[in-house]
Amino acid sequence: MMILGLCIALLIAGYFTYAKVVDRIFGPDPLRATVAMAAPDGVDSMPMPTWKVFSIQLLDIAGIGPVFGPILGALYGPYALLWIVVGTLFAGGVHDYFSGMLSVRHGGGSLPAVIGELMGRPARVVMRVFTVLLLMLVGVVFVLSPAKLLAALTGWDTLLLVCAIFVYYFLATVLPIDRFIGRLYPLFGALLLFMAFSILGGLLLSDHPVLSNLSFNPAQHPGGLPVWPLLFITLSCGAISGFHSTQSPIMARCIRSEKNGRLVFYGAMVAEGIIALIWATVGMSFYDSPEALNAVIAKGTPALVVTEACRGLLGPVGAVLAILGVIVLPITSGDTAFRATRLILAETFRVNQTRPMKRLYIAVPLFLVAIAISTHEFDLIWRYFGWSNQVLSSLMLWAAAIYLVKARKPHWIASLPATFMTAVVIAFILQSNIGYGLAPKVSNIVGGVAALLVLGALETRRLKLRSRWKT
Repeated sequence: MMILGLCIALLIAGYFTYAKVVDRIFGPDPLRATVAMAAPDGVDSMPMPTWKVFSIQLLDIAGIGPVFGPILGALYGPYALLWIVVGTLFAGGVHDYFSGMLSVRHGGGSLPAVIGELMGRPARVVMRVFTVLLLMLVGVVFVLSPAKLLAALTGWDTLLLVCAIFVYYFLATVLPIDRFIGRLYPLFGALLLFMAFSILGGLLLSDHPVLSNLSFNPAQHPGGLPVWPLLFITLSCGAISGFHSTQSPIMARCIRSEKNGRLVFYGAMVAEGIIALIWATVGMSFYDSPEALNAVIAKGTPALVVTEACRGLLGPVGAVLAILGVIVLPITSGDTAFRATRLILAETFRVNQTRPMKRLYIAVPLFLVAIAISTHEFDLIWRYFGWSNQVLSSLMLWAAAIYLVKARKPHWIASLPATFMTAVVIAFILQSNIGYGLAPKVSNIVGGVAALLVLGALETRRLKLRSRWKT
């Protein structure tokens, strides 16, 4: 228990220390009007109270990732806890802060628009295609996973639940943001917090020893899967996730002042990190061994772990509430994934979104494609989502580093985690079964060298710009 308490304390302390460093380097301007205050449109851009913006941001980013990812990461033992703390403070928090604040500075623009401004038109086109594909995968994953959990809980037909969730997503995508999202999310946020802390309380009051047999053994994973690079792909939400950069612009359109950015963007990432710590602890403590945990995952995906842990620790009533909280997590990210896709497509094709019919022009074909994707196997969709998600996170961090270079500010807060994540995603795709299947030693070296070359190119660019500034 002391280990978990220390990890949570480190996250909170990091918010009040390192997050201030990041905020100071960026330099928020409270006198600069945000798009919510300067040009509200009554649909996507409108000022909201800061507490509500924070709640929506947290629920947007906290999909099933900070539950499923940490449960899978628990198979690696305490490496998962270490990665959550380090990743959240030095990678995920920085990533989320810059994705939100750069969008604020660009009038609530989407990730492809922001990257296009910083890196040029070709980068904008590539990012539009890549981001839309990722968001489609996210939306579909966050339809299937809550539907399966609800089916396990109620016994209802999974296909019927999938249809019901798609209907809700469609309404949340096309209606003004204050209709569904602005009204329901505060209630969902309360349920989210109850779920996380009730499962922790149930664990502490149970006879399960909490984190009592931890060992920094690289062979902790019962399947023998290596920590590098698999842990950093598997455990994304709760440490760093590229999906967050697609969600931050939604709240960038509703934030009242730039001074609130640290709380809304970095703070929500820290809160998600705490949720991830709780579920990683459950994975390492509820079962007697990593082998026992892995056996349950193999039978029913991490959803079965959630079901067993909630029922075992909280009893029937608490279990229903806790499992509903876990269901809310993916649903509140799935709806905004489709909403973000609509905004990107509207931005790309210059379709004004103030009129309902114009929103339907984009939303209807969007959901027809999503329904077609949902007919494929969940596991296949999830594997591609994991890698593409972290590719996006590295690209966002590099964009932040380029912004800092151009602004004549220290780029290391973004470029160092960008280098790390670049090495991860290159090594993973080179050695994984969805990639090229190279030997781990070769792929790891190639990934590390490639990442350092990108960092060197950025530093070379900075030195050239500095010489120009001097002349």
